[in-house]
Amino acid sequence: MRVWLLVGFLCCLQHRKLYLYLRRQGIFAFLIILLICGEDCFSISSYADNATSSTQLSEVDVIGQLDQERNSIQPSLGATDYNITSDGIDDESRGDNTSFDQVILRAPGVAEDQWEQMHVRGEHANLQYRINDVLLPEGLTGFGAELDPRFVANVSLIDGTLPAQYGFHTAGIVDITTKSGAFENGGDISMYGGSNSEVNPSMTYGGSAPGNINYFVTSSYLEDNLGIDNNTGGTSAIHDQTQEAKMFAYVSKIIDDESRISVMLGASHSDFQIPNAPGGALFNDGAGNPLPLPYIPSQDVNDRQIEQNFYGVVAYQKSEDKLNYQLSAFTRFSEVNYLPDPIGDLEYNGVASTINDSIFTNGLEFDSSYELNDRHTLRAGSIFTISDAINESNSDVFPEDPGTGAVDGPEESINANNQKQGETYGLYLQDEWKVTDPLTINYGVRFDQSYQYLNEYQLSPRINAVYEVDPATKVHVGYARYFTPPPLEEQQNFNPAIFNNTTNATAITTNSPDLAERANYYDAGITHDFSPKFQAGLDGYFKTAIDQLDDGQFNAAPIVTPFNYKYGQVSGVELTMNYKNGGFTSYANAAWSHALGSQWISDQFQFSQADLNYVANHWIYLDHDQALTVSSGVAYEFHGTKVYADLLFGSGLRQSSDPGQPDNIPNGKRVGSYNPVNLGIEHTFKLNSKHDIKVRFDIVNVADEVYELRSGSGVGVFAPSYGPRRGFYGGVTYDF
Repeated sequence: MRVWLLVGFLCCLQHRKLYLYLRRQGIFAFLIILLICGEDCFSISSYADNATSSTQLSEVDVIGQLDQERNSIQPSLGATDYNITSDGIDDESRGDNTSFDQVILRAPGVAEDQWEQMHVRGEHANLQYRINDVLLPEGLTGFGAELDPRFVANVSLIDGTLPAQYGFHTAGIVDITTKSGAFENGGDISMYGGSNSEVNPSMTYGGSAPGNINYFVTSSYLEDNLGIDNNTGGTSAIHDQTQEAKMFAYVSKIIDDESRISVMLGASHSDFQIPNAPGGALFNDGAGNPLPLPYIPSQDVNDRQIEQNFYGVVAYQKSEDKLNYQLSAFTRFSEVNYLPDPIGDLEYNGVASTINDSIFTNGLEFDSSYELNDRHTLRAGSIFTISDAINESNSDVFPEDPGTGAVDGPEESINANNQKQGETYGLYLQDEWKVTDPLTINYGVRFDQSYQYLNEYQLSPRINAVYEVDPATKVHVGYARYFTPPPLEEQQNFNPAIFNNTTNATAITTNSPDLAERANYYDAGITHDFSPKFQAGLDGYFKTAIDQLDDGQFNAAPIVTPFNYKYGQVSGVELTMNYKNGGFTSYANAAWSHALGSQWISDQFQFSQADLNYVANHWIYLDHDQALTVSSGVAYEFHGTKVYADLLFGSGLRQSSDPGQPDNIPNGKRVGSYNPVNLGIEHTFKLNSKHDIKVRFDIVNVADEVYELRSGSGVGVFAPSYGPRRGFYGGVTYDF
């Protein structure tokens, strides 16, 4: 087992930048030691050898008990918690062969966007990912979701008024419980593929080893011709090939009935072509002339992007009498490298920028709970992260004459490089108070501090009350104060004036720094079990924000940049229903939401003067505002055969009302609505008690609906993007 851990870590070290970072971050060298020497670092085996009494719990019982105790350290307690199991993932279109964002899109209030992005309850990205209750530090946004549904045993989307243990990114908590190997003694090999020349082999394997060790590993490879999004709406995309490789490994060692240590490793590497569209308009200089370049048709432009992500987590969990706690150390490296077409980008955009952005984050997290008495359970914890971010940009441009605007000289290169370090600190204390048998109040406070370009901090009270009207009905109401720092890795800390009198000049050169968002959030809802088979819930929320964060793509490189609205406001209602009867399962979610902002106060150089003036005096819809979002699905299993169907409906994200016109209102119109339907069937052939073969067939977008996610206009929207056309996919999985 030690060899597997070492091999995985050495693969990460093959990346030169990651190696240099590891050498610099000496305070986290113990992570490497843990991976190499495993349990011997703590003489864990001696504890296991001594735990041989007849009263010792079975290994499966211990794991189940420790999982339960870990979940009790960080319960949702009044927040809205929507749960999707691995079986639920399998009941959706393409099953665990789909991307991770498609899994979360089946939860209520999640709107789909281009590049596998999603928006929860009218928010921009602002999602926090946790694996086995340990924070996964943020990485650079890109096209390839690094998380693979194959390692998910259970995933919850937690939103609303979050308890005090959740800080910084608070639009939603994507809480993943991984497969551990304790309950999967064996594995599978799968081959899946179909339309768009997709080929997607994968494997998983899990089990137990001597010494109370459990492990689970998965890896997959994807190659197809629809890597990002089709930007023409045609049956096939132009210049959109992708190659993606992902792996995940989990290893845990049970020390005794009350404690264990776990290690998680993940890695992904993705190569993308940037899709093209025919008939692109040539860039003209300030005098209205095309640039002095050889002509390249827009469909032949060759832009590419490479993305890499690596992360590791070491966690120690202890459950002793009334005290439970978990101590974790984590590390993550994320990099995006954009490689332009040196002629094509200049010809159509006036600039060809080679961009290499990366962030390396290390951190420590501690969470605990203590049962003070029958009425009070105290919870406390802390988190600390330190990040190094590098933004390297080398832009080829043409100089322009200040008087005429005409090209005035040969092509030149301008560098806009910066390196920055950021730190975050978080502390919380809260009390779960069972006031009476039907009423529980969870109240607490957290302190957060972010030190980037600015030193910002906030004390944030939280309170949730849950009242059990009867055994079938629960009502909750809550308030939370939120503090969200801007993403360090995406901030553009340079002077836009360096591009004055070039083909990449901006009308505005003001570039105020990004600020942390500060918000008040209110939530109330009710859930009711109409029967053991049918449950439903209704939830409403309202948020007001100062320095509302948003992001967008503002140039040809498909990398997002954050900015602030001075004021923000988000409100909405969600309805969710689930029904299960024997082999039949179904769900339906509907959400209405409005998201508004006013006054841009940072990164102003990215906007036109007309739009900046308008937003200074008007509220506008945020570009990711979608009024109505619906997701639903059904599945029926009988005699080894399962049939399933699901659909997503969106009323459409935002676009400008009249792009480029004097009466244009930013984000003043909607892109059209859409409702693609997906169908599938799976049959399991039993070979013997331990082996079987699963055959699966999926049809995506059965009606071949042509629908647009983005039109190419709107605040921070650079290119059009369409959903996938009708596709046929199939696969064979051998379980052993």
